[in-house]
Amino acid sequence: MSSLTSVLPYLEEQFTSQRLVFWHDPESDYLEDIDSIELPDVTVLVVATNEFGLKYRILQEEPHTKFLIYRNGTIPAEIDNWFLDLELAYGVFSADRTALLCRDLELADENIAMVLEPYQKFFRSGKRTQALKALLKPDDSADTVQAKMCAVLLGQTEHSLLELMRTLLSENAHGDDSKYQLLREYGLLDFHWRGVKRIYGYTAAAPSIDDFVLWMFRHAIDDFNSNQPNEFRRIQLDFENLRNDRRSMAALKTLARRAARDLDYANTIQDSSIPSLISKDVFEETERKIISALAKQVSDRTISAREVSETIRRRQSSIWADDYRDLYTAIGAASELLSHLASDSFEIPSFDDGLQKYQREWFRIDQLYRHFQAALRTDERSGAVDMLRSEIEARYVNKYLFELGTQWQHHVDAAKTWQSHTLPLQSAFYHDWVEPIIGKGTKKAVVIVSDAMRYEVADELGTRIRQEDRFDATVDAILGVLPSYTQLGMAALLPHRTLAFSEDGDPVLVDGERSDGTANRNKILETVDGYAIQAEDILAMNNKDLKRLYTEHHVFYVFHNGIDAAGDKASTERSVFEAAKTAIDTLVKLVKKLASANATNIFVTTDHGFLYQESPLADAGYLSTKPSGDNCVVINRRYVLGRGLKEDPAFALFEPQQLGLGGDLQVQIPKSIHRLRLKGSGSRYVHGGAALQEVVIPVVAVNKKRKSDVREVNVEVLPETDKITTGQLVVKLYQSEPVNEKVQPRTLRAGLYAGETLISNQPELTFDQASDDVRDRYQNAKILLGKEADAFNNHQVEFRLEERIPNTTNWRVYQRASYMLRRSFTTDFDF
Repeated sequence: MSSLTSVLPYLEEQFTSQRLVFWHDPESDYLEDIDSIELPDVTVLVVATNEFGLKYRILQEEPHTKFLIYRNGTIPAEIDNWFLDLELAYGVFSADRTALLCRDLELADENIAMVLEPYQKFFRSGKRTQALKALLKPDDSADTVQAKMCAVLLGQTEHSLLELMRTLLSENAHGDDSKYQLLREYGLLDFHWRGVKRIYGYTAAAPSIDDFVLWMFRHAIDDFNSNQPNEFRRIQLDFENLRNDRRSMAALKTLARRAARDLDYANTIQDSSIPSLISKDVFEETERKIISALAKQVSDRTISAREVSETIRRRQSSIWADDYRDLYTAIGAASELLSHLASDSFEIPSFDDGLQKYQREWFRIDQLYRHFQAALRTDERSGAVDMLRSEIEARYVNKYLFELGTQWQHHVDAAKTWQSHTLPLQSAFYHDWVEPIIGKGTKKAVVIVSDAMRYEVADELGTRIRQEDRFDATVDAILGVLPSYTQLGMAALLPHRTLAFSEDGDPVLVDGERSDGTANRNKILETVDGYAIQAEDILAMNNKDLKRLYTEHHVFYVFHNGIDAAGDKASTERSVFEAAKTAIDTLVKLVKKLASANATNIFVTTDHGFLYQESPLADAGYLSTKPSGDNCVVINRRYVLGRGLKEDPAFALFEPQQLGLGGDLQVQIPKSIHRLRLKGSGSRYVHGGAALQEVVIPVVAVNKKRKSDVREVNVEVLPETDKITTGQLVVKLYQSEPVNEKVQPRTLRAGLYAGETLISNQPELTFDQASDDVRDRYQNAKILLGKEADAFNNHQVEFRLEERIPNTTNWRVYQRASYMLRRSFTTDFDF
């Protein structure tokens, strides 16, 4: 028996719009309760072989009365049904729960009732039913309704197979199956797998998520190729979406790792070459294989630096690229570094020639070495390039540092005075760079002194600053003081007439005054209306206070210590390259903050450079002799200060006058890159000597422009046809110029549209090629048509390149190209 309670509201609703309601109850579920029905102003009639009399009463005797005509059991066939004409006119009411449910869900297709019959458990929850109703449309098909029921159970609003699978795969990746089991509990699992079979082509005797994952990745290895055209087109499209959408990218990576292990993928590519793998990125093992092979080829020098660069560039589109970016950086740096070492000759005709060559060329070797070592230290999997690590270290130390140091030492030994005809002296910095700006009293200058920012670090800083909108930077060089250490280098940058060592070497005296510490430097700067401040104090200031402070002085000296603070301690010296990267970031912030306070003439320079090698210093790197003399007041790893110092072939000896210094302290410098062996001090990071890395001092001159000068690189669409006849389209794209500091990379999204309807995948492409060679700047966009394309066959469609609107999640059209879609077949692709 069924209760009338749930039926009455539907009957009442029927009578609001019609006078007659015909109720068929084939199973006689409501027969015993029919006499108890009470509906306002409605007369209940029960059909019991009295059709003619009832019909006469309804139409002739009481033509304005509302009647509920109830009929149970088998309904007569059409010709024997006296009420057929009225039933056709007024419709037939059914109290079947499923039929009532369809009516409640406002579904137009009455046949859906039969489909929903097995899902009574789902509809026992009013919350679930209402959630489903919110998703439904009147013309939804039975498949669509069931798909939306699946969406409700999975706790989402999207019902496409892609979105259902995104949820189930993500759940599976996390080791959970609770949502999957809900589909089983409410009887929708069979429907789900039937859809997966029809839409994706997946078949299995006992389908499961685990089995589907293996099936999907097995086909992905071959790019979903099939003997039957478009057999796996939809899973190919959705696989790409699942892997590239941030909502499921991490989960797909987890599943890929599991599938690679189960399929023993690593073993299948053991003998594969880089060219055969370059376009594959299904599994992480591909990335590891390429990195390993690339590292070996670089180490064996069987691949050119250009080929390495191109291989790395092409791998940047891999979904695994971010996980291996540091290793690729290391390999790229190693390749270029070895190329330099193979082609460069470290012959130095003269003192000035050595300084110029380091400034123009050789600094790059130190920079590449820093990039290589820093990248390896940030990646725990650097064992993959161990052979390259050993090769780089040996050649950098022996071929470069020692060889260059030996060649340069000949000219250091021959120098009568410490000066150059090509590089200005560091001690003349204020006179040459600052004074010309502030001399007339109308302009101001800012000097940022970053401790131990050697030339190669400053070169990278210049690049970073030029990448900022409206900023320009030039990097010049000056000849640093000897010895190349902090106290003397800092003093040399201040305004002065004389520099001299004090009795015990430090502090260094500027015009007879102490120059150590911010307070003493501030006193010296007061003579030129200047001010000394620490970088951290600047960064902590609000803009209003900084502007006020800037306006109160003509010269602003900002002291920053990041690199030397790490390198000068034995316990932290191995982090000096990381400190250099942090220093660059901090200096860019400093420059931008000072510029926001209206500073226009900004210089970034340093007190000294440094030498660094990652490997422990070999015994040959230390001097076997010790300094001696009447009075050795300072003994450092790279310099000695004293009186009556004895000449020794292991040292270069300078009188203070030769170095432009006052006082009576002589200076001894260990030759080449040798160190003095001292207890408790580090040996990898040193400064104080006369090596080119220590004494070629950078000066970065920063200028802020009034107009924007940074833009993204231009990209052109080059169609090779105007028709699409298959399920795939390849569009040639051309980056019309190289990228540089001011012409920056551009990331675009490609897609095919019919009006505003997307009918394809949406691959993202990055255009970041810095090559001057036109051939290097072409890319192809591979467009795969989806099921949506079927509705637009024999119509004009549009290929679009779109760019993201800055600071939003929205996109706008960048370039377009029109095509005629003319395919000979269609597809059936979703619920």
